Amino acid sequence: MGHSIAHYFHFESKFWQTLVPLLTKPGQLTLDYLAGKRARYIHPVSLYIFISIVYFLIVPHALEDKEHTENRIHTIAEAHKKTEKANQDKRIAKKALDSAKTPINAVPGLSDKMTKALAPISLIDVDDFEDLSYKDQNLYLDTVTKRNKLHPKTDVTERIEEYQEANTVKHDSTYVAYKDRQKKLPVTEQDNWFMQKLKRVDYGISGKVKDHDYVNEEFKKYQPKQYFLLMPLLAFFIMINFRKNRIYYINHLVFTIHGMTAFFIVSIVAEPLKKYVFGLDSTMNNIIAFVVFCGIVWYLYYGLKLFYNRSKWQTIRKMISLLVLYSIALFLSEGIIKGFIIYLMP
Repeated sequence: MGHSIAHYFHFESKFWQTLVPLLTKPGQLTLDYLAGKRARYIHPVSLYIFISIVYFLIVPHALEDKEHTENRIHTIAEAHKKTEKANQDKRIAKKALDSAKTPINAVPGLSDKMTKALAPISLIDVDDFEDLSYKDQNLYLDTVTKRNKLHPKTDVTERIEEYQEANTVKHDSTYVAYKDRQKKLPVTEQDNWFMQKLKRVDYGISGKVKDHDYVNEEFKKYQPKQYFLLMPLLAFFIMINFRKNRIYYINHLVFTIHGMTAFFIVSIVAEPLKKYVFGLDSTMNNIIAFVVFCGIVWYLYYGLKLFYNRSKWQTIRKMISLLVLYSIALFLSEGIIKGFIIYLMP
């Protein structure tokens, strides 16, 4: 280990001779390497592997939000409480429905239906109403509303309005509620079968993953792998945009490896600095993020301009095209990775 570290970090080693032009002269290192001036530089793949290992060890931890982890633990504890409360909710539902249906003071000579209609209404708390399922809420609300119309009372009317607000919040909150509402609509106003299938998938995902921040935190662990897998694709995008240069794909890939290595080095310094020195919520955190973004734009522009020998405006146009294509690839791959995270969750 000592020999390996000395090999990389010795002052006169190839590491430092490679690092300086890599960070300060975008594109020059790739030109020298392809021109055969390789003796004093570390091989691009060897350098990338070493830097990416350091990146894997440092950056994911710097991106992790400790506060969110604590919130996640709290969420798990809350989930256990909800499980324990499930039976209690069932008892509340039964009590609510019984209070709406069962007569309290039977009146001799009247039918059972009329007796129930004239029986005093025993209203439940709004909190208990919110704990009911969507179907039970509708049943209870319908029963109480009909009975209140026979003998309207101000306090009952006000409570029914509160029930209706709570019911609106729960409206379409689950796939069952959505289907129940669809059945009540005229056929012409109902969603078509395709939209209903999409809704089912959407409710299935939202029902399985209530903590979207957790998915985002998990995704951060996969970002280094995402960058690595997209690197050949980025080289392909560059090759398409600069196809008139008529150079081999491997040359574009070497340029991309050098650029990604520089990005990793900057991240290794910037991310821990933002979290451990200034804090994630500080103004300096935003300033550093902005400086890094500007640095990436500068590096990409000068690297492309020098390596591909294009004019200023040609380079800018092609750089914008690359950013758009790479952003689309990032967006699609992020969706796929998050989809797998959701699918694999218990």
